[in-house]
Amino acid sequence: MKMKRVLVGIASLGVASLILTSCGKEPQAEIDLANAAINEAQVIGSETYAPESFLALQDSMKSIMDNVEAQKSKIFKNFDDSKADLMAVTQLAGEVKQKTIDRKIALQNEIKQMIVEVKLLLEANNKLILEAPKGKEGATALVAIKDELTAIDATLTEANELLEQESYIASLDIANASKDKASAINTELQEVIAKYKTNVKVRKG
Repeated sequence: MKMKRVLVGIASLGVASLILTSCGKEPQAEIDLANAAINEAQVIGSETYAPESFLALQDSMKSIMDNVEAQKSKIFKNFDDSKADLMAVTQLAGEVKQKTIDRKIALQNEIKQMIVEVKLLLEANNKLILEAPKGKEGATALVAIKDELTAIDATLTEANELLEQESYIASLDIANASKDKASAINTELQEVIAKYKTNVKVRKG
């Protein structure tokens, strides 16, 4: 009977030891998987195109690793919570990666559309120049405006090059600035032409 109790006790210790060993093993595989997922998100540009989400991802990983280090210093280690958290971070990294991809696609479309709009504005401005007054001062102003339109057209080429290089934010900034300048010129020309036509009517009247 005593022997049986001893054997049961030894068996119980063995099971307990197995459980403690299972819980106490550092989750290196899960750590490697999470780090790899975070690195993938970083490589495709999450720091640039989903900065807040990527920062939150890094903060979560740091917090988990702090917990892992804290458990490693204990006699009875338990990494179950850390394993679950690492799996969640790996999933979150995938979501951040997809968010980055979606953002880049949206920027591509926005830039392409804006470039089209600027080109249309340039065409409209060139037509308006033909209607603008050609007096002495007017002629000088029109030369300056033509130079500005040429410069805007050059910036569109730069925006396209940056788009092809996947420098989407820089490309968008240039396209935005080009649109603002082209729009301002368009407004200025329309106002000058409207004023000129009004003066002509007054003189004829």
